[in-house]
Amino acid sequence: MHKGDQTPGSTPAEVVQFDDALLDSCGPELRAELLTEASMLARAFAPEGRAEQLRAMAETLASGARDQEMDRTRARQLACALRCLARRGRT
Repeated sequence: MHKGDQTPGSTPAEVVQFDDALLDSCGPELRAELLTEASMLARAFAPEGRAEQLRAMAETLASGARDQEMDRTRARQLACALRCLARRGRT
């Protein structure tokens, strides 16, 4: 929808990045911890820092592939952090 396509009285839609919203809901300390952990994983397993590598790691975590020490919620949060790093192009 373009600006001129809005109907009278309507408000423009806001695009929200799900990953950012999920991380923001974690609180500042957990968010920082997740981004730090994602950055360490990226440096260890995707040293080139390519976005597609980070997204693939995130997809693996989000799909349920994780070790016994990580619960599903943590895996999804970490996947969001990895996708955020991929979008920002840094590790």
